[in-house]
Amino acid sequence: MQGAMMAKRAEPLPDPACAASDVGQQIVRWLTHLRAERRLSPKTLEAYARDVRQCLMFLGQHWSEMVTLERFAALEPSDIRAFMAARRADDIGGRSLMRSLAGLRSFARFLEREGLGKVGALGAIRAPKVGKSLPKPIHMSAAKRFADASERAGEDREPWIWARDAAVMALLYGSGLRISEALGLKRRDVPLPGAGDVLVVTGKGNKTRMVPVLQNVLALIHEYVAMCPHSLAPEGPIFVGARGGTLRARIIQLVMARMRGALGLPDSATPHALRHSFATHLLSRGGDLRAIQELLGHASLSTTQIYTGIDSERLLDVYRTAHPRA
Repeated sequence: MQGAMMAKRAEPLPDPACAASDVGQQIVRWLTHLRAERRLSPKTLEAYARDVRQCLMFLGQHWSEMVTLERFAALEPSDIRAFMAARRADDIGGRSLMRSLAGLRSFARFLEREGLGKVGALGAIRAPKVGKSLPKPIHMSAAKRFADASERAGEDREPWIWARDAAVMALLYGSGLRISEALGLKRRDVPLPGAGDVLVVTGKGNKTRMVPVLQNVLALIHEYVAMCPHSLAPEGPIFVGARGGTLRARIIQLVMARMRGALGLPDSATPHALRHSFATHLLSRGGDLRAIQELLGHASLSTTQIYTGIDSERLLDVYRTAHPRA
């Protein structure tokens, strides 16, 4: 019951004017299945639900009739192509279109397993091509400055908040965490300086992994905890907002946006770029790709291999700049 309620909150059901009630009921069951069995993140569930809803609304207008489970199972490849073309006309990029197609295929597989029809048309559609773009790491010296609370001295914020933001960013760069992983840490998860050097973090799909943490990063976190005016329970989050509630990722994103302006860095200098920087700088200093994969929590080595492209680009830049030309 709780899973179904969360699935309903992820995204409103299709407009009753375009989709029958049985379709809406199966969407709720599908999202509940993805959450309970596949352990997909709330953001992924929300995106999948939104994509399927948009497709159903398009089909209702495209066919000029209500979308039922029987009608959905009778989809033609031309219907899917028309939907994808409409999305492209709205300036939707290739990655978003790929996700839309993945969500529709997931919903179709669920319906087939439940004996509610086979949507063969989705298998005949090729995923749109997406150009590969390399992550943009931050230069080592600049990455370190994000973790320096004194860089923000003069801002109209309390010193403990400076210390908190510096500790979070030091953790992103020092351990290569996703922002959600850093903000999801409980106080009991973080050892005191000198009392440990490993964190157990929960990543995508609720998978846990161990990552090393530098002692100077632990010192920054301990300094923030000592300054924090709010009570930090062992089972509660170690990083809290100005009023003691949940610290949102958006706050750290805004902090980095202000700092990158002051440091003269491009818009690509985001919290996630600190994670990219962690991986790139380890690789450039001889780090093993498999080890970096484990540290980042990537399920596939191919995901980690993108950083070899960054290192190759750096070497080519050095070559172009330094090689004596005839």
